[in-house]
Amino acid sequence: MRLSHDPLRISASFDDPNLVSRGGLVPVMALAERAGLQALVRRRVTIAAKTGVYPEVKVGCLVAGMAAGADSIDDMGLLRHGAMPELFGGVRAPSTLGSFLRSFTWGNVRQLEAAGRELLAELARQAPLLPGADVLAFVDIDSMQRRVYGHKKQGAAFGHTKIQGKTVLVRGLNTLAATVCTPQAAPVITGTRLRGGSANTARGAASFAAEAIGAARTCGCTGTIVTRADSGFYNAAFIAACRRAGAYFSVTARMDPAVTAAIAAIPEDAWTAIRYPRAIWDDQLRAWISDAEIAEIAYTAFTSKKGQAITARLIVRRVRDLAKTAEGQGELFPAWRYHPVFTDSPFQLVPSEEQHRDHAVVEQVFADWTNGPLAHLPSGSFTANAAWLTCAAITCNLLRAAGCLASRFHARARGATIRADLIDVAARLARRGRSQLTLHLPQYWHRESEWLALFEAACGPPARAA
Repeated sequence: MRLSHDPLRISASFDDPNLVSRGGLVPVMALAERAGLQALVRRRVTIAAKTGVYPEVKVGCLVAGMAAGADSIDDMGLLRHGAMPELFGGVRAPSTLGSFLRSFTWGNVRQLEAAGRELLAELARQAPLLPGADVLAFVDIDSMQRRVYGHKKQGAAFGHTKIQGKTVLVRGLNTLAATVCTPQAAPVITGTRLRGGSANTARGAASFAAEAIGAARTCGCTGTIVTRADSGFYNAAFIAACRRAGAYFSVTARMDPAVTAAIAAIPEDAWTAIRYPRAIWDDQLRAWISDAEIAEIAYTAFTSKKGQAITARLIVRRVRDLAKTAEGQGELFPAWRYHPVFTDSPFQLVPSEEQHRDHAVVEQVFADWTNGPLAHLPSGSFTANAAWLTCAAITCNLLRAAGCLASRFHARARGATIRADLIDVAARLARRGRSQLTLHLPQYWHRESEWLALFEAACGPPARAA
């Protein structure tokens, strides 16, 4: 592709007050209004500080800015470009929104989280967010260390995180998140919690899991719920909380001496080859030739804690440890790496193990966050960053609902794709009479049909322009 004219002869001027750079925000914010975002925040959030007045308007501005691509407080100025104030009322300046975030207390953050959970339940009723949730749903819980900079960040401390497969210490804040998904649907966020950077992974995870499972129930997950987590959550309190909430658990077990002894007790003929990455189908044997095998054994965990012992299944996946085989030498006996999972899942061995591996889907949510509103934790105030995190979760759920209403492709697309295809659409605003507004969108827009489907679902059929 090249320019059809000499760039030196192309004139440009920033003098059009009727241009809207992100016309796709119209149906997205209309969907938020239909779901009752402002009403929920008005009813739930009560801030005593003077800068906390009209929280429903300011939270709406923060969500709209994040949906449009803002990842810092200063970026909220994008809501004031061109004719944006003509389309959206109550647009606040970035400095006002920053003062509003700093007025939050921890109790106000919890109020905003409750409003976000109610909004998600309403979005699930208005859009096909979780198809198949009445049969099977998965609640995934994980934590992420988010790097921050500067000496005035409250709560910042060194914590462990993985970068390119290596565990390193990173100075930042720790984000605990829970998502819910089904085999047919992409995950949505049921809960968030910001913690200090040095927080232990499992700190507060038991109550958080119960809250997330309850939120999943209100979203229509009336069938089987399996809660998945990694080894950081392998403790009696977390698993007991999942059971009390009426969900099954599937948690990666740590390789302690008791687990190692249980694995050693598995007979050699109990191992089953599975279809694993790099597996090959053998037509003669009619089986998968793979370096991964699985087996299970009954196991009682946490026996050292009085009254907290839990008996369930220990599902073990073993993979050839090629690092222990010297280059150029034959293998005297196979060396294995073991990956145990402690679970009471009602499913058979093979689907249970495969379902647990799908816990990695929560990493896609974290990647979407860090490529969007959570690129920064923008304030020095801990509670302001916690409120920012909650608004980011609300935004992600709102974009997921908008994608579900637009097309099957956008129902599973990442937030950056939804912003590029459905939100970042230039439009010209024209007024006819005193109340009728017309958005003139680009001709031959490559996502025209999807955008119109979203607009019609959120705002009703558009009036045809004259």
